[in-house]
Amino acid sequence: MRERSLPASPNWYCSRCSDVSSSGLLGVGAKNIIYLIDVSVSSCRVAGACPGCPFLCVFSGELVGHKDLVSGFSFCQHAGQSHICVSSSSDGSVRFWDSSSKTLIREHTAHQSSVSALHWSPVDKNLVVSGDEKGVVVCHWYHTGDTTSFFPEPRTIFCLTCSPHTWNYVAVGYKDGMIVLIDVSKKGEVIHRLRGHDDEIHALAWSPLAHEDALYTRPEDGEGNHPEATAVVIWAVFKLSSLFFFLKYVRGCYLASGSKDQTVRLWSTAKGKGVMTLKLPYLKRRGTAVDPGVKERLWLSVHWPKGRPTQLVSSCFSGELVMWDLTKTGKQRWTLFGTSSEGQNHSRIVFNMSSVHLQDGRELLISTSMDREVKCWDLASLECCWTLPTLGGFVYALTFSPVGTGCLALGVGDNMIRVWNTLTTQNKYDVRSFWQGIKSKVTALAWHPTKEGSLSFGTDDGKVGIYDVFSNKPPQISSSYHRKTVYTLAWGPPVPPMSFGTAGGKPSFSLYSCAGEGVILQHDPYKLNGEASDIDKLIRDTNDIKHKLSPHTDLSWKPDGKVVAIGNEDGCIDVYQAPSLKLLCSIQQHHKIINTLRWHHDHSSALELHCLLASGSSNAIVYVHDLRSVIENPPESPVVLTEPYRRLCGHTAKITSMAWSPHHNARLVTVSYDGTAQVWDVLEEAAVSNYRGHVGYLLCVDWSPVDPDVIWTGGKDFTLQEWSVSKQEFTKPPKGKKMVDLKEKMKANTKQKKKNKKAGPSGAEGAAQPEVNGAPVTIGERAVTGQGVSGEDDEDEASSTSSPAPSPGSSSENSSCHFKIFCYFCVEAPNIFCLSATFEMQRKSSAAVKSKDKPDLTGLKKKKPRSMLPLSTSMDHRPKDELLQDCITLASVRHDNSQGDHIHLGLFADRQALYRMFDAEGEGHVEAGHFDSVVYLRLWSGDLEGALQLATEKGELNDHLVLFAPPAGFVVWSRTVEAFVKQLCLQEQYLKAASHLLSINKLYEAVDLLRSHKLYREAIALVKARLPADEPLLKELYTCWAAVLEKDGHFSAAAKCYLAADASFDAAKVIARKNDVLSLRTAASLARISGDSSLAQSLSLRCAKDLAAARDWVGAQEVLSLQDSLLVSSRSVNLGLEDELKVYSEVSPAASCASRHPWASPGERHISIMDRVRDVWEEQFAVSHQSVGALLQELKSAESPMPTANSPLRQVLLHSSLHLTCAVLSWLLADDDQLVTELWHAVAWPREAGHFCVSAELCRLLFRKHPKVLHHTEEAAKAAASSLQAFVLYHRLYECWWRTSGGSQEIQNGLSLSLADSSPEDEMKDEVSNGGLLESAETHRPVSGSFHKLGLDPSLLLCEPHAACQATQRAVRQIQQQLAAMVQQHSQTQGGQLDSGEKRDDSPAVISTTRGSSDSQDSAEAEMNVFVFQVYPHPDVVECCLVLLHLSKSSMSFSDSLLQEAKDLLRKYGTSPSVLKASQRFLI
Repeated sequence: MRERSLPASPNWYCSRCSDVSSSGLLGVGAKNIIYLIDVSVSSCRVAGACPGCPFLCVFSGELVGHKDLVSGFSFCQHAGQSHICVSSSSDGSVRFWDSSSKTLIREHTAHQSSVSALHWSPVDKNLVVSGDEKGVVVCHWYHTGDTTSFFPEPRTIFCLTCSPHTWNYVAVGYKDGMIVLIDVSKKGEVIHRLRGHDDEIHALAWSPLAHEDALYTRPEDGEGNHPEATAVVIWAVFKLSSLFFFLKYVRGCYLASGSKDQTVRLWSTAKGKGVMTLKLPYLKRRGTAVDPGVKERLWLSVHWPKGRPTQLVSSCFSGELVMWDLTKTGKQRWTLFGTSSEGQNHSRIVFNMSSVHLQDGRELLISTSMDREVKCWDLASLECCWTLPTLGGFVYALTFSPVGTGCLALGVGDNMIRVWNTLTTQNKYDVRSFWQGIKSKVTALAWHPTKEGSLSFGTDDGKVGIYDVFSNKPPQISSSYHRKTVYTLAWGPPVPPMSFGTAGGKPSFSLYSCAGEGVILQHDPYKLNGEASDIDKLIRDTNDIKHKLSPHTDLSWKPDGKVVAIGNEDGCIDVYQAPSLKLLCSIQQHHKIINTLRWHHDHSSALELHCLLASGSSNAIVYVHDLRSVIENPPESPVVLTEPYRRLCGHTAKITSMAWSPHHNARLVTVSYDGTAQVWDVLEEAAVSNYRGHVGYLLCVDWSPVDPDVIWTGGKDFTLQEWSVSKQEFTKPPKGKKMVDLKEKMKANTKQKKKNKKAGPSGAEGAAQPEVNGAPVTIGERAVTGQGVSGEDDEDEASSTSSPAPSPGSSSENSSCHFKIFCYFCVEAPNIFCLSATFEMQRKSSAAVKSKDKPDLTGLKKKKPRSMLPLSTSMDHRPKDELLQDCITLASVRHDNSQGDHIHLGLFADRQALYRMFDAEGEGHVEAGHFDSVVYLRLWSGDLEGALQLATEKGELNDHLVLFAPPAGFVVWSRTVEAFVKQLCLQEQYLKAASHLLSINKLYEAVDLLRSHKLYREAIALVKARLPADEPLLKELYTCWAAVLEKDGHFSAAAKCYLAADASFDAAKVIARKNDVLSLRTAASLARISGDSSLAQSLSLRCAKDLAAARDWVGAQEVLSLQDSLLVSSRSVNLGLEDELKVYSEVSPAASCASRHPWASPGERHISIMDRVRDVWEEQFAVSHQSVGALLQELKSAESPMPTANSPLRQVLLHSSLHLTCAVLSWLLADDDQLVTELWHAVAWPREAGHFCVSAELCRLLFRKHPKVLHHTEEAAKAAASSLQAFVLYHRLYECWWRTSGGSQEIQNGLSLSLADSSPEDEMKDEVSNGGLLESAETHRPVSGSFHKLGLDPSLLLCEPHAACQATQRAVRQIQQQLAAMVQQHSQTQGGQLDSGEKRDDSPAVISTTRGSSDSQDSAEAEMNVFVFQVYPHPDVVECCLVLLHLSKSSMSFSDSLLQEAKDLLRKYGTSPSVLKASQRFLI
């Protein structure tokens, strides 16, 4: 369900694409959907909206089903059927709908071409008439489903309308200006042909009165009594007998027509002639008048309101609406709509108008226009009641202003920006449009963070500008253009060189733009005419980068302006520190192009959320990264992050946009190409709500700044939709089915369009295609194409029976003659028609036979070659006497050496005569267009330069002619070859053209030609064969070819090019883009061979990580063993320990594994894991005392995040092995303090992540024997050792309890484990149910009756300071819960929110009070203890007391003092109801 919405714009250039029912329901055809809107005076709402919200437009009423554009729509105006409507489409279909249930009733496919006009008869409730572009008229009968087709005129139909008084009369308007009245009851018989317009008929409207009395006495209609009238009537009656009754008994009805010839004409259907012509007034607009001589787009729509026989409504040149009073003359005849205030009228031409009488007596007029607005007018006052904006393109961007609350900006594909004040109460659709300075689609928007009304925009043609939405000034346009589409705009702090002048009062914000060519430009908002700076230069200089940077695709500044995240085409996200843009870290999680990046807002109470960065790419997974440690403690060298903080899986197509909720913590909404919007709870990785109201993919999203439950989305379906999160039916996106259906639908549309294209008109004028919202597919053929009445029409007019009366000069004798001829024609016509039809069929049949046999006959003929000397040849075919005379003439010429004009004898005379013959033959060839023959004649005569020049001018050069060029000189040869090269390029023979350039020693030009046409392989071969090896051009060719190959996905070939160009870094990077194990291993080897150790190290770690995830330990170790870096070595050691740890923690030694080292076997189980690890390190990894310190330092530099409850087990084991590795290295260094601290972290990681059994098993593996005595020198190490001992004893305490009989039953009956944060028994049950990690405790240790045999003193668990601290923490949590409940209960009544700082200020007072009642130590010592207890906690003391007391009842024996101490602690700190209940049996 959705709330408000901006729908798609009504389709353009359709005569009836909107209509309103008698009940006030408006239907508008937009693209292939029909939107239903409930009409009222003050507002409009879509059908299906809540009746209690009359001032809202909630677009839930849609009729969806057409596969192509909606070209016509009409309601049934009869009582009982007013909810039934009909629509037509460009695919030739006509569909009947039930508007109340939004369902399809039936579909008719009688038309074979695009339907251009449609109307439901106002008289017959079952009749619908439609017409198509071929001129076919079809009658559809709703009650029976039958159809009847007619072909009254072979012209393109533009509009039609059914008579409101006689069911069988239909008026049809054509493209050439003809209007025809037909009778559908007599197979489409033509009643009248109304001529007068000389251009397209756009609209037809019948008078509401069934007679012509209202205007019959006007001077234009007065006629004298002529004797010829009687003859004409008799003549017409005999030609069309059906018209006799119409003329005698029916007085006719007026018909109004609007045409592109800028006139409105009124016609008398009784007499078949025009009675009035209304010329459109030239209204002044914005201080200028419309020039009638300028041929601009015009659509003249007319509407005759019901109950107003003397008033007619028409549109005007620029979208104004005019009310015509047909009883007046002059300027008093028309009245302009909306004169009370400025801006009420449409700003562009109007296409459709329809009116309705409401039950309260008001009469409304609805109009649709090219300005993409639907307006409602009150016909009584001629004032605009409301305006509904619509959208004419994809919604590419939407964003709320951070300063002007509720001000929403939209970037739309119709080359306009909309700014919507969504919080106004007077007008719910207060939308302003901005189009100045915008020549293409608006693809990016960004509000200024502090300056109200300043809106930056980016367009599809690479333009960046800034609008002041509160002024009428044109936008400021940046002089620096992008070469491709601008995808992202962002305001952020200036960086060098622009930041150097910010101290002198300059603005603290710069505008950054990222476009499709991969470049990010920094614009000065106060000097947009200056040159923008490319931030890549600063990044290279600051970070000393020599290699090529990956193209950028998105950027996002952190709200505090300290860091910026930049997404790249290769899927990498780089985080830079402002203003120097020092690289802090590189996130290598995505492996496809980054589409969107968003930082979490910084007004959250939880500080740990301020550094969350969400990213979406062309794969369907959304990743959230926690960069707090990197930002707060910037590393000296960039850090590579390969693990996300959270993964959000559910979308089935690429992510296009996202937005964090400003009202919640870690609440994110994402939109995708799967056509849905998804709301996520990021911390829980849970899907909250899924919205599926759009048709097609989504492109943008933003959260409402005032309502936490409202989100706005826009996408491909030309709509902007507002919807509530809590009202959605679904919580997760569909599993791919929606995209499958969408692709099938698009495929069907493509097939239908191809079918329509094949079936299109073949005539000279053709059929005008309907325009959709200004889309460039078939824009404006109706608007820009227009033909007058053809000669064929004039001839038809001379013989038409609907012509006016004869001229006054004709006599009654002529009329009598006409009458006799007509009677003879009527008698003999059937025979003539039959004879004519028979002859026509015979003619077509014979023509078909001839055309069928023609190829066989011509195939037997041999083509005769054209003569080079046709004049001389033709002279040899003269009469015999002339040929004999030529012999005498030739003899005289040769013997007397005389000359004469005997051109045809030049072949037999001297050379001069031959040249004269060549000149004559050449003139003949030029006239015939045989320039090749002229060229050869010049070659034969020795004029090489002239021949080549002529061939060059006429484009007749060939290889044979070029061979003749060298003897003419090098200049002529070079010029000829260059011309031939251009000719070959036009013929796409690039290799041949390059070879010819080599013939004139233009090697570099040949290489440029090959490169410009992407023939890199041939260009490189040519350079290597002809130029030195150190030629710079060769490296440039390799780089260009590699970029093309990389873009096409041929990564291995691109890597070869980079290697040949000595760009080994780029070669390794491009191979690594494949992101599989083999590619990563190859890339790492390349980087290692080329000497780039840092890249080799990074790639090796990624490859080893993937192999480890697949449990291929041998492969991972081999990859790491090839690297010499200390960090890689430490990772190798860590990986080996992880392998060992997983072996020890497996339930079965035979668990599935891709590969495992021989030493990674369980071995002797009595040996401690640390001893086992030390032995393996010394044997396999050659870890010596000299290298231990360096390895330890490298491992400490690795990032180790804090464990969370949602951390997967694989990540837990990885980090535990990391700390355990550090512990073993510290042990080898004899650093007891570091050893204890790392051991504590290794055990704490699985415990904090909720894996209790893993922690218990790790304790068992680490502490098989009695630990040696360690010498601690630091307080933290002592506290860690105490905590570690306590938890080891805690796990063993539970093992003893579980081995005693009836322990589980006691837990269920007596002990409540809600005291601890997580129940160990529940954790154990969960782990066992999931496959288990531990072997049974009975298989390792015998059951002992004495607890002291375990090797540790159980009194360590009964520490009263820890018990006091834990009691205080429980009290604080309880108070916080109570405070939260009170704040939530009284927040609305008190009108304010309790600041998080106040909560924190109250907490110490409670803690100190509680501690004062339970602890006798001084304040300083207590504060220190609280810090130590929080960092290195102990198990729950109260819980341990209960377990000890329970064990004392069983076989275990404890001292009386220990039991008494447990009871005392239980009485003092066990105050919760569950503990009191469990301790009753022990404290009695």
